[in-house]
Amino acid sequence: MFRNELLEVIVFTCIFCSTFLLCPSFAFTGIQFSNYCNCNSFNKAFISSATKSVVMPLNLSTGDLEDVEVLEFSDLVEVGTAAAKAAGDIILNYKGGADVKKTKFNAKDLLTEVDPMCEEKIREVILNSFPSHSILGEEDVEPGKDASARALELYLTESKSDYLWIVDPIDGTSNFVHGMPLSMPSIACAYKGEVVAGIIYDPHRDELFTATLGGGSFMNGEKINVGGQDNIGDAIVAMGSPPAAESMEMSLRGIKYLMPKVRTIRMLGSAAIMLAWVANGRLTSYWEWDLSAWDIAAGALLVKEAGGKFTDVEGKDYELRTRKTVASNGKVHQAILDTLHEAGVQ
Repeated sequence: MFRNELLEVIVFTCIFCSTFLLCPSFAFTGIQFSNYCNCNSFNKAFISSATKSVVMPLNLSTGDLEDVEVLEFSDLVEVGTAAAKAAGDIILNYKGGADVKKTKFNAKDLLTEVDPMCEEKIREVILNSFPSHSILGEEDVEPGKDASARALELYLTESKSDYLWIVDPIDGTSNFVHGMPLSMPSIACAYKGEVVAGIIYDPHRDELFTATLGGGSFMNGEKINVGGQDNIGDAIVAMGSPPAAESMEMSLRGIKYLMPKVRTIRMLGSAAIMLAWVANGRLTSYWEWDLSAWDIAAGALLVKEAGGKFTDVEGKDYELRTRKTVASNGKVHQAILDTLHEAGVQ
């Protein structure tokens, strides 16, 4: 018995030492080892390895720890969740509505005094744990699709960090202004240009949606999956009411052709909640002709990790530069695309 316990201690110590010697990313994140000891993912990946097997999760050909990336994604979600909930608390303090500080792109594109407050809080929480990471926040970018596309391109090509956080502090600002409980923070983190963690927190219903690349999608810790509708006639499709004239024209084309074919259409005024609801099956599909990265990055990962499909309107797989988007449960995806093409949405 003593020999077995001694063996477990020795193996765990070897894993611990190998982790910190071979993977400097743990030092990079700035998270203390004591936090890992309290983390379920750490317990499962390392402690269970030490007590149930003497095989370390080490790729001998490269010297890399195979589970390190998964652990890092989990840490990103933990910090992103703390940031989203801090912003959610601010939103709830103004849940009766907020005054418009100014308009941005046009009179439909609103900014309140609370938007920058939420973004600043999110930045504070993220940078406290990851001081070297980059953050692209909506409120730091000039209005308009060209400005948002340029800002994203600048971060993707010139940032010194491999990690880029993409933040919408209050998605659904018009809802927020009028006191409608459909506004929330949306936070994603990309590693080398690929979204690896997504967090959407609905403070009004206390529903936390999270996803990691390859790790699935969850709502309040319970795994979620997209809906099972396989016929477009059974689909509940969501879409936007965009502020820009060109986007509005495409939306009107789309609704004219979709409405007769689907069960119903919903416009909820928040890309974040519509994508989260596609991920958990409340909605079957959501499409929008032009959105910025901060509107959809977290939701795109949620949908894909919940078993759904996320593409542009031509059917090409989503990436951070994608702006014309279609999300669905996958089963009705082609039918939605075909209908949009029939409507002249391109």
